[in-house]
Amino acid sequence: MSQSSPRLSTGALLAIAIGLGAAAGAGWVYWKGPASGNGAAMQNAPAPQTASCPAQNDRLAALKPFARGEVAAMSIRSMATDLPPLAFVDETGAKKSMADFAGRTVLVNLWATWCAPCRAEMPALAELESTLGGDRFQVLAINIDTGTADKPKAFLEEIGVSNLGLYRDETIGVFNTLKKEGYAFGLPVTLLVGADGCLLGAMNGPAEWASEDAKALIRATIGVGEPAT
Repeated sequence: MSQSSPRLSTGALLAIAIGLGAAAGAGWVYWKGPASGNGAAMQNAPAPQTASCPAQNDRLAALKPFARGEVAAMSIRSMATDLPPLAFVDETGAKKSMADFAGRTVLVNLWATWCAPCRAEMPALAELESTLGGDRFQVLAINIDTGTADKPKAFLEEIGVSNLGLYRDETIGVFNTLKKEGYAFGLPVTLLVGADGCLLGAMNGPAEWASEDAKALIRATIGVGEPAT
């Protein structure tokens, strides 16, 4: 269980991230995305309707008003679409895919220990999981550090986050796949995936995931604003 942390605005997260990056001697910007919609043109490009992701125009239209405040950068799609195959492992090394999380809404977050904004938002992701996680919703944080699991494991232990598990892709294939599809431009990357496994929205950059705005978005995705059980 993670410890509750003070609420930080997305702007504050960015300021902390910049400070962390400077302290670490970072030579590049982790989060890259335009201010107007995080590549919304690519994220909302028309996609062929499939049997697994039929048109959900009404549902998606109902979600759009909830992408506001601290999660305003979440670009809700105009049409739900299949996710490209994503392969990763859990902390035991067992192979995993999004099929293992079918039946629940999933907030997929790609992160790395060398990504300052990722480190800054991790406690909030853990708090969101503590508050709403269960049979209907899960935060799925996937680490993309190369090498062994030592660094990400030590980081999570250092900040007291134990409820997210340690999912990893040391090949960075998950990020490269999403980048190829136009969903990822830098880190962190966050995807909103419905219980049917269809992509509903995408965000590049950090957010205050423990905020009421974030909780309202997740509750709306789970079921028209109803609290998760």
